[in-house]
Amino acid sequence: MATFYNQATLSYNGTVASSNITAGEILEVLSVSKNAVSDTYSQGSENVYMISIVNTGSSCYNGLTVTDNLGEYTFGETGGTAVPLSYNEGTLSYYVNGVQQASPAVTSLSPLTVTGINVPAGGNAMLVYSADTNGFAPLGADGEIVNTVTVSGAGFEPVSASEAIAYTEGIDLAISKSLSPAAVEENGEVTYTFVIQNFGTAAAEAVDNVVFSDSFTPALSGLTAEFNGTAWVSGTNYAYDPDTGVFTSLDGQVTVPAAQFVQDETTGEWTTQAGVSTLVIKGRLA
Repeated sequence: MATFYNQATLSYNGTVASSNITAGEILEVLSVSKNAVSDTYSQGSENVYMISIVNTGSSCYNGLTVTDNLGEYTFGETGGTAVPLSYNEGTLSYYVNGVQQASPAVTSLSPLTVTGINVPAGGNAMLVYSADTNGFAPLGADGEIVNTVTVSGAGFEPVSASEAIAYTEGIDLAISKSLSPAAVEENGEVTYTFVIQNFGTAAAEAVDNVVFSDSFTPALSGLTAEFNGTAWVSGTNYAYDPDTGVFTSLDGQVTVPAAQFVQDETTGEWTTQAGVSTLVIKGRLA
């Protein structure tokens, strides 16, 4: 809300008389807000945003321009810039007083620029669109995307609003399995190697009770297990039924360190170095 001041003067016969100072306020009748459907994001996630423009005045505003910086931020000592969101073309929807309108013109993808927005007197307009996180989206426990929308046009000062979403915290596990040798004689010895990766911000600890299980067909005899280079003991670390071939780790035995997140100081791109644990199971084909 802007305030303005005025004062009058009278000049006569070398004398100047000043009036009192009057003050007035210019009411901002146009406002904008921005909200994300989800307050968190992950690598490559689709993020839906809603931009609401409200006109509390008695005159309509036509031909407005809406500009979204898609979370642009600076990084590194040289002050480079990166844009962590990529607008999904064709996802923009436009509503006036709750009624969907024809899609407005998108004149720029980054920053996202939309023109021809009309807001009736005492009414509102809403834009809904989605954008994917890209390789410049900050990763890790402190990761955050703050993107700002600005509405500009004739007859008013531009108005802006921002929305912040945070990188999803927690455990994010994946597992792969390999067999060596791939071809083995009857009653031959085989080695199964399981690589467990954690792409999350938090380590998988004993209290998380991550349980590994597999059903070996054919079953294995003389089975041994080793986790991160340490031998496991049957009944303490795992349970195995040689008749069915079912192997199950006991609660709290599988742990995986958290991932590490690194931003390239030159390009601004982020990479994930997953935390890794390895389980090796050996035995003879029964």
